[in-house]
Amino acid sequence: MNIELTRFKVKKGKSERVDEWLRFLNDNMKDVLVTLEGEKMYVETIFREHLNGTEFLYWYAVQGEGGQEVEQSEHWIDKKHLEFWDECIDETFKPVDLKTEVVMIPEKVRNAMD
Repeated sequence: MNIELTRFKVKKGKSERVDEWLRFLNDNMKDVLVTLEGEKMYVETIFREHLNGTEFLYWYAVQGEGGQEVEQSEHWIDKKHLEFWDECIDETFKPVDLKTEVVMIPEKVRNAMD
């Protein structure tokens, strides 16, 4: 199982587009959840932060082994998601993977993830 939290910088001037992106994901959650199956993504959460005039998005994920990469997906949701990504995420900023220190998942829940 892979558990991660990664920070990505939003391009300047793209806050309104990020609003649309997050609204798109929330409005199409039924289809979004279908795409997570192939990725073996058990939990995926996006957080947003404005810090000293800079906007960041954080991805928290709990993923099983051997899942499909989102870039390999042919699902329309993933294609649209990647379009937003390319438009909004600043690729000149090196993403920051926060260090996992403690994982607290009850055995019953872990077993359900396998």
